[in-house]
Amino acid sequence: MATVIAMRKRPRGDPALIQRKFFKKTAKGKVIKVLRERYLRDDIPCGINECPYCITQQSRPLSLAVAARHSDYPAGHYVIPDTNIFLNQMDLMESPLFDAPLIVLQTVLEEVRHRSIPLHNRLKSLLRSEDRPCFVFYNEYREDTAVQRKDDESPNDMNDRAIRSAVAWYRHHIGQISSARNKGQPVPRIVLLTDDVANRRHAQTEGVEAVSVSHYVQGSKNSALLLDLLAAGAGDGDQGDKAKSSAIYPEHMSSIMINAGIKAGQLQQGHFNANDYNYLEASTAPQIYSTIDTFKGTVRVAAFPKPVLVVGRQNMNRAMHGDIVAIEVFPETEWRSPADAVVDQDEALKNDDADDTEAEGGDDLEAQEEARIATKLRDGSGKVKEESPTGRIVGIIKRNWRTYVCHLDPASLSSSSETSTSVQAVFAIPTSALLPRIRMRTRQAPQLLDQKILVTIDRWDSTSRYPEGHFVRSLGKVGGKEAEQEALLVEYGVAYGAFGKAIQDCLPPEGDSWVVPPKGHDIWKDREDLRDVLICSIDPPGCQDIDDALHARALPNGNIEAGVHIADVSHFVHAETPMDSEAAARGTTVYLVDKRIDMLPSLLGTNLCSLRPHVERLAFSVIWELTPEAKIVNVRFTKSVIASKSAFTYEEAQIRKDDQSLKDPLTQSIRLLNSLARNLREGRMRAGALNLASPEVKIQMESSESSDPIDVKQKEQLETNSLVEEFMLLANISVAKKIQETFPLTAVLRRHMPPPTTNFETLKDILMKIKGLKLDVSSSGALASSLDLCVDSNEPAFNTLVRIMATRCMLSAEYFCSGNVPRDTFGHYGLASPIYTHFTSPIRRYADVLVHRQLSAAINHAPLHASLHSKDYVERILNNVNRRHRMAQMASRASIEFYVGLAIQSRAPNEAGGVREEAYVIRTFRNGIAVFVSRLGIEGLVTFKHEIEYDAEAYAVTLPNGKKQKPVSLAVFDKVTVKITVEKDTTTQRGKVRMVLVSPVNSEAL
Repeated sequence: MATVIAMRKRPRGDPALIQRKFFKKTAKGKVIKVLRERYLRDDIPCGINECPYCITQQSRPLSLAVAARHSDYPAGHYVIPDTNIFLNQMDLMESPLFDAPLIVLQTVLEEVRHRSIPLHNRLKSLLRSEDRPCFVFYNEYREDTAVQRKDDESPNDMNDRAIRSAVAWYRHHIGQISSARNKGQPVPRIVLLTDDVANRRHAQTEGVEAVSVSHYVQGSKNSALLLDLLAAGAGDGDQGDKAKSSAIYPEHMSSIMINAGIKAGQLQQGHFNANDYNYLEASTAPQIYSTIDTFKGTVRVAAFPKPVLVVGRQNMNRAMHGDIVAIEVFPETEWRSPADAVVDQDEALKNDDADDTEAEGGDDLEAQEEARIATKLRDGSGKVKEESPTGRIVGIIKRNWRTYVCHLDPASLSSSSETSTSVQAVFAIPTSALLPRIRMRTRQAPQLLDQKILVTIDRWDSTSRYPEGHFVRSLGKVGGKEAEQEALLVEYGVAYGAFGKAIQDCLPPEGDSWVVPPKGHDIWKDREDLRDVLICSIDPPGCQDIDDALHARALPNGNIEAGVHIADVSHFVHAETPMDSEAAARGTTVYLVDKRIDMLPSLLGTNLCSLRPHVERLAFSVIWELTPEAKIVNVRFTKSVIASKSAFTYEEAQIRKDDQSLKDPLTQSIRLLNSLARNLREGRMRAGALNLASPEVKIQMESSESSDPIDVKQKEQLETNSLVEEFMLLANISVAKKIQETFPLTAVLRRHMPPPTTNFETLKDILMKIKGLKLDVSSSGALASSLDLCVDSNEPAFNTLVRIMATRCMLSAEYFCSGNVPRDTFGHYGLASPIYTHFTSPIRRYADVLVHRQLSAAINHAPLHASLHSKDYVERILNNVNRRHRMAQMASRASIEFYVGLAIQSRAPNEAGGVREEAYVIRTFRNGIAVFVSRLGIEGLVTFKHEIEYDAEAYAVTLPNGKKQKPVSLAVFDKVTVKITVEKDTTTQRGKVRMVLVSPVNSEAL
């Protein structure tokens, strides 16, 4: 547990003063002299509870009685890790099996903070854990342990010396404590844990006991399990074998060379994005292309109109999906078109040996594929059709490494009858097909074969074909619902732990008994009493976190008053509190099929903030006066107290609206809202708003306790869905205008940038060649109009399919700080609105909480917290919220896909040979087709083992149909029937959706 040093007014002795003078260059190049002073004390506590010499100011001090036992230290010991231990071995330090009492030095804590914020946060969590004996010693403020930097000493060397100095002091100090308490008794040892050979050598010279992490773990009581947690290369002797190996990949450029190359225009910077369909091909540069586009998941490099294509593992040069990389672009004579074949990594590399870095199975296939691409179809002038710039990765600017969900490849295990504690080199295959397999060494390989496991990458040397990593922990058996759901939460970085005590302490002490106090209480200051207004909520079935409610009523002048009332979350979540920090870190609530990972504790989300019916609740209201044609006459914003009269589902509200026998005021209010919503929608469409589509399905679950999925249905969109959507959009736009006017530099807004026209090239070409339809992408209005014309009288689903494809060609919407982007980029392309934000869901989105705070200040209800006056702060928070929002969306989709698979499995035994569904061809390859199954909302690949005719220009394939039948041609948009099964892949150990054509051709024969 971290200690807060309380400085007494009268210290026991005059504190020593250390002054350090140095010169620093500012961002503008000016050199200034800096003088830093540090006051040293002699009463900084050591953290040992029994110490008679120190005043321990900590709630949970260490005790001599808890000094850990170890085969090398029978009298007990304490561990003082250096910085690199926490940077490289955090999985070990966090393991409950590693139970040694830790003394974390201030020098180490600060250096970890400077080197890695994520690891610093994990270290802080470790220090707060009540299960681990930890103490932070402020060595830089204690007179006995503080050091000054020498003239010829690097900062790193000074930090190492400071650590050794603190260890030496502790060794002497604990000897004094033991002598004073138990004369003649063995003294616990102080052990410096470091993998720095030079640091250990210096420690030995200075009489400080120092060991490597691998040496230390080998003597621990759980050594077999703890050794698996060590990062690759831990300890001594591991680099020697690597040095003997020949380089497989080119060495990466240094950061200095990369920066110079980018400034000179010789290198380009971009995100590295692997290809879903071909592991030998990737591209660099925001994820904006669709599955029907050749460049799925690419990020544009600014210097070129198209992403830069990277072909072959040599040119990829150890880059991994999501890395920020430096690229050397090849001359135009070497530009080529993307691949037109599916190349499966698992199949191509299934014979690779985890112990052998020289001969890898994919080399022949890689050479063949590169040769085929190099000689791809050319027109008469010799120019490659649809060519893209090509290049190679010369350096990694920022790694995107994290902990990955994997399975062990059974083929990589040793066939000999070794014991479970024998070390084996094996391949861990990530769940994501975008990632390479990871080589790791483990003593638990046989036990982990059918498990989902977490693996962390440690390094990827130029002498290793694959990245190397280490085992972290098992999630459970492959296919188990709990293990699979936890796996996808880990895979997408969703924080799913319970809310800690500090957060729970931020909640109202009354708990569930909290109620809105009577009038006259401070809470009513500047709040409107809207409890008598006929307000209702309309939400999906089973909704518990009700963010919003609405009302409408006719005014005497013929206009209509309409109101949107949003849960006043900011009343309960105050800035710079533990609960606020946790909500900011989580960013959003994550909705899975069978559970919800809340951004806020459930007491708020599903009770005190939820706008339940017949209960008084605090709200933030936006109230308009509108003409019957939905033209805004005026708008006002107010904090309020409401009492919702009813909570409808979309279907219930629709039935009530349509039942002409109902004339009650609440029903009339819904009808007024619906009439206004129709006019609002028509106005948006006239302004150029897009009516796009995405596959939305709902999982039908069993009513039993097992909650097993039994079927998948498409979500029905009712008119009441549109009613709610239109008023939420109107509220968000109105609030955006208000906060931007009041806080022009720090307003929290949301924008949707116009997509580059090149995003639509493939879709435009397909529509023209196959359907004779023109797609106009010159503006959102032009795109909306041309999408309306994309109809096929013989296929009603065709227009929806085109809209789904068009949606995937869009850029993602993002939150931003108004003062950090040009004013002309504020607009929301999809909504055709010049300004937009998110205000209507503060229970589940942190951006909305910030907007509530800004709006509250804009109407002079409460002062704005100082943090929201800082552009840098707002941008930093929104960057995290954007990332969390994207990851939450992917986690939700992955959860749906998993349950769709379970539903298919539950149906398959009743349908011989698998589930049969209609599907549409969305892409063609030289050796297969990609199809979209609209009823299930999933995509899949149908691959062919034998040669087929492939026409890239026509986006078509021709398949044989038996000896006496004519060949069958299939093109994009064609309807087919597929048989779907979910099979356990023998290599990856993961469930895999397999699709085969059954009509118009049975592809199992191809």
